[in-house]
Order: sequence, then C-alpha cells, then structure tokens
Amino acid sequence: MATRYAALLRGINVGGGKKVPMAELRTLLESLGHEDVRTYLQSGQAAFTADHGDEGSLAADLSGAVAGRFGFDVDVIVRGHAYLKGVVDACPFPAADLEPKQLHVTYFSAPVTEDRFAEIGRETYLPEDFRLGDRCLYLYVPDGLGRSRLAEHLSKPRLNMGVVATSRNWNTVRKLVEMTAG
Repeated sequence: MATRYAALLRGINVGGGKKVPMAELRTLLESLGHEDVRTYLQSGQAAFTADHGDEGSLAADLSGAVAGRFGFDVDVIVRGHAYLKGVVDACPFPAADLEPKQLHVTYFSAPVTEDRFAEIGRETYLPEDFRLGDRCLYLYVPDGLGRSRLAEHLSKPRLNMGVVATSRNWNTVRKLVEMTAG
C-alpha cells in the first residue's frame, strides 16, 4: 500500500553550503522509485509517495542517494502523514493565536525524554518555553527564533547527541501536513 511521506533534510541550502537544488532533489527521489514528488521552499523538505520501506529505511536511502549525487552527507528524517498531522493536533501551545514565526517544531530521529533537557532552567527563559511531543519538541518564542536565547541553548550539540534533530517553523509544519495528505 502506498503511503505519503515528508522528507526533512537537515542543513541544506543554508549559508552557502550543502547546495541541493530542489529540482535535483525531486529527480533523486523519483530515481529511488517514489512518485508524486513535491518540494517546498529551498530549505530541505519534500513530499512523496512510496509503496515500499519504512521511515528509517526511506531516510537512509535518501541520505545515501544525496551523498552519492552531491558528495556530502545530509541527515534525513522521514515521517508519514499521520505522524505529521498528529504533531499539529498535539501542539501544546495555542497555535491558532500565535504568529507562525513564534512557534517551531524540532523533529527528532528517535524519542527523547525530559532528562535530556534537565539542565535547562526553563524559568530563566520565560516567556519562551518548550514542550516535548512524540519524537519532537515544540518551541514557543514570542520574539521570533533569531532573538531566542532558549533556541540557542536548545541547539547545543550535547543536547542532541545520538539523534538527528531538524527544526521547522509552524508554517512549514502545517504545509508538510497538507503536502502529505492523501
């Protein structure tokens, strides 16, 4: 049975490095046997239909194909429509009342627990805040990501050791749900 997925490529087309043109990403996904391939923006997300594999194997296949085609490693997370819709539906912050730049989701390649973030004194960063979800972290930054001290702290490599983590703003989070819908 064919399933709609989104592929989230970490760190491409940012700051002049790791260039992956979206037309070439679409071609690469099609060469892996995927259909109805669509990309969104230039920042590393694509939707596609696959009739084989699971999230982990699809991510590994795409990561390997990118390395083979472009000559550099890229971490990839693949998630199906039901998961992506569940992330939107489970948002612990009042998304409808916020500007999209105030809300972000970091997707993780594996589950993470509160213990990973125990060192963070959340009260120090208020009104900024975060909550964990199913293989994701919701981040509320009322003044935007660029001025967020909490976002800077959360991006420290030691907090993300052992997992792939890639963040998207709320507009992109919602767009991924739309792109993977039946």
